[in-house]
Amino acid sequence: MTASRNASGRIFWGLILIIIGILFLLDRMGQIDFGSFFSRYWPLLLILAGLWHLLANNLRNAAGGVILIIIGSVFMLAKLEILGRSAWHYVWPLLLIILGVWILSGLTAGRSSESHPGAKENELDAFVMLSGLKRRIESQNFQGGKATSILGGIELDFTRARLAEGRAAVELTAILGGIEVRVPQTWRVEVEGQPLLGGIEDKHTFAPGTETAQTLHLKASAILGGIEIKE
Repeated sequence: MTASRNASGRIFWGLILIIIGILFLLDRMGQIDFGSFFSRYWPLLLILAGLWHLLANNLRNAAGGVILIIIGSVFMLAKLEILGRSAWHYVWPLLLIILGVWILSGLTAGRSSESHPGAKENELDAFVMLSGLKRRIESQNFQGGKATSILGGIELDFTRARLAEGRAAVELTAILGGIEVRVPQTWRVEVEGQPLLGGIEDKHTFAPGTETAQTLHLKASAILGGIEIKE
């Protein structure tokens, strides 16, 4: 995954979330009626995500994008009452089955292809969408960074790393996806953030060692997703 794609993905989804947030804010202020519009046309977000996935990958690995477009289109047809209710009762379970089979069939291959064991970089910059990433950080001068997961999964392993000046900060964002962080017991972990229809779980236990404690500050955001910190 290239740095340019990481940047374009963050810009694209960042702008989408900002626009939606502004529209909901205007709705709460009584300026527009965005709530009813969003409840009717939200499947367009799935279609948009599918199209972005196809374009970002130059139409390669198109299965994820096509499935998102199909699911979004079916939901949209149902919202517009073009798809009859009797047909809808059978269609949406079939879509869930197809999506589940696709996830199971591509999970192992996707994670292995995006795996970066023994990464030596001093700064973290990870972004995934509709895929998985497994990264073991071994830098002895790690300075921090960020990781974003949209409809995908990220695993970060810091058990062989050391922090620059004994402290570093990492920004974690999980949107309809998950992030798992492994941290040595001898590190202190500070978790900042609140989930939105998601979860942030800190299972890490601090056990002081013989060396000066390292402190990892995690700024976590989970939107319809999950973030887990453990040893």
